[in-house]
Amino acid sequence: MDRAEQGLVTQCMQRQGFRYWPLPVLSVPARRVGAYVVDDVAWARQNGYGRTFENAAQKANRDHPNITYVKALPKKERVRYSRALDGIFTDTITIELPSGGSVRTPRGGCYAQAREQLYGDYPTWFRAKKTVTSLTPLYVPRVLADERLTSAVAAWSRCMTAAGRPFQSPDAIRRQRESLIRGMTEAQALRSEATLAVTEAQCAQKTSLGETARALEVEYRGKVARDYAEEFTAYRQMRLSALARARSL
Repeated sequence: MDRAEQGLVTQCMQRQGFRYWPLPVLSVPARRVGAYVVDDVAWARQNGYGRTFENAAQKANRDHPNITYVKALPKKERVRYSRALDGIFTDTITIELPSGGSVRTPRGGCYAQAREQLYGDYPTWFRAKKTVTSLTPLYVPRVLADERLTSAVAAWSRCMTAAGRPFQSPDAIRRQRESLIRGMTEAQALRSEATLAVTEAQCAQKTSLGETARALEVEYRGKVARDYAEEFTAYRQMRLSALARARSL
């Protein structure tokens, strides 16, 4: 659906008199970057902690044709481009998030039009999606405090220490990640991270840390989701409808 949405945005921007290049869609391996713990040895050996994907994303943000194209436009045209693509923030959809605070998005613009065409009712889609995807702060603290996870983390830490990598948790690796490769060339950093990630994954497999974390996430997320059953139903139904529309585009 991401590709379908980008195609619709491209067509919409062309109607407004602008060029637009579809944004890259994340590959399946890239979508695994940022997991609580790496527990796939083959993925770890190939990708480490995903630095190659991160570098590619940074390069795309800097050098993508959409960026260079807009920079080359006269100032008035840059303003018109922005309004054509993103709409204006004087006419917005605003929702209160379950975890607190609010989020808003313009009702107009090519992104909004594309999502309206795909999902049928953009305001309803925006409310459902933002509700469903913003529940993390409500259940993650419960996952992290669960004795089943803390026991698995302790076992994982013992395994890492025995392997000469004395980290107390996967989060500790994430916090120290940049300092661990400071002063290295890019190639050295990639190799170093891959070696560490493989050890992390091996220990995660031995202690079932990855399986435990995923099972607990499903459990606690399900409990929280019951309070937002209407939004979850709308989210699922609209995604299914959008998938059918995307196939016909």
